[in-house]
Amino acid sequence: MSDEENLMIQRLEKRIIENGVSNEFLVQNIILSGSYLNLKTIQKYAKDNKMTYRGVKNHRKIVNLFGINFVIDND
Repeated sequence: MSDEENLMIQRLEKRIIENGVSNEFLVQNIILSGSYLNLKTIQKYAKDNKMTYRGVKNHRKIVNLFGINFVIDND
């Protein structure tokens, strides 16, 4: 991440800790981020793109969030 991106994360974290935000705000933030990342489970991505699970797992950007593997495809 860039220095500017790190600063934005630090500001958001400070805001959350000091002032608190609603759970709804946090959920909407996750939804927004997921939509920009085109975040899908490996199984859903494979089905949507007519690929095998193994093909996706071996040839796509995979991240583990909350104990679940997701594909990031926002290029």
